[in-house]
Amino acid sequence: MDRRDFLKTAAGSACLLSMSNLRLGFEHGNTGTVPVAFFPEEAWAETPEVLHEASYYKKLEHKEVQCLLCPRKCMVGDQERGYCGVRENRLGTYYTLVYNRPCTARPDPIEKKPFYHFHPRTLAYSLATAGCNMNCKYCQNWEISQVRPEQVRNFLLTAPDCARRARDLDCVSIAYTYTEPVIYWEYMYDIAAEARKAEIKNVMISAGFVEEKPLRDLLPLMDAVKIDLKAFSDKYYREVCGGRLEPVLEALKIIREAGVWLEIVYLVLPTLNDSPDEIRALSAWIRKELGPDVPIHFSRFHPTYLMKKLPPTPVDTLERLKKIAQTEGLRYVYIGNVPGHPGESTLCPECGARLIHRTGYNVRLEALQGDTCKQCGLKIPGVWSSP
Repeated sequence: MDRRDFLKTAAGSACLLSMSNLRLGFEHGNTGTVPVAFFPEEAWAETPEVLHEASYYKKLEHKEVQCLLCPRKCMVGDQERGYCGVRENRLGTYYTLVYNRPCTARPDPIEKKPFYHFHPRTLAYSLATAGCNMNCKYCQNWEISQVRPEQVRNFLLTAPDCARRARDLDCVSIAYTYTEPVIYWEYMYDIAAEARKAEIKNVMISAGFVEEKPLRDLLPLMDAVKIDLKAFSDKYYREVCGGRLEPVLEALKIIREAGVWLEIVYLVLPTLNDSPDEIRALSAWIRKELGPDVPIHFSRFHPTYLMKKLPPTPVDTLERLKKIAQTEGLRYVYIGNVPGHPGESTLCPECGARLIHRTGYNVRLEALQGDTCKQCGLKIPGVWSSP
């Protein structure tokens, strides 16, 4: 099901509707079509299936609450919402408004996330709800990340149904992606628990702007995490993304410490976060704090959202940053958003053999046998075992 099919704005009536009033749509996968139930456009339904008390907040005086999910720690008055737009205070009780309410869900290649060292050539059932706790001026999914849930079409998808759907569509994993999954923590956690029972993997695609306890509580259910590291500058985070750098660096260390497979994407914006000194400092930090084997993807920016006047990233800039990172000791450095570029493929850092050949989502295993290089026997870090 195409993501843009969900973007037509729904009217925001507050009347209650029974589940019998839901319309059906269909997703397409390897095993045929799977029905999904859409909320009617004429109403913003609130039923027991979707109205869910939030986790990680504390109640204060005068019916005020403080959210403890992300570093913003929003102070939220009665009848108000936090910065993310999907958590609302009602008479002193904080609710998530997107539980069981994704606005998109579909199978994707795992390489789209991107994960290059995690079950290559498999499908990930990818879902998102509306909302985000940051406001990146170049967000490619701004139509769903920078709106409230009642402004997009949502459909009913419970955690058990999500796990069943992933299995029926031959997906090895469920990916929490497109928007910021931290803001639908409760929904993600419950789906991940159901996925575990069904022997389906869980992968989170996040900006890492999250408090320590929610992150640590979630990680035992995660098999892989990809963090979008926006820059290695707090000034950039504040001015371009509406966030802060330090909590993200802490999240990266926590994920690595937990032993969950980790990959990093660094979207390169010309003149804003592409200086050689910044990339040199970033690469040195990764090597010291996370280790040389954490893959990093330097991805090409394309003008979108509030940055349509900035030009696309020159490919030679990406190539230059890749060389800097390798010089600083990082062993798996990729170039992203440039289909067909040699920098998409995985090479053995010892003998140079091409382990995995990639052209966009066309992926072919070459010198990788199990988790080792066929030519020199080097063990390649990642999750390569058969699902």
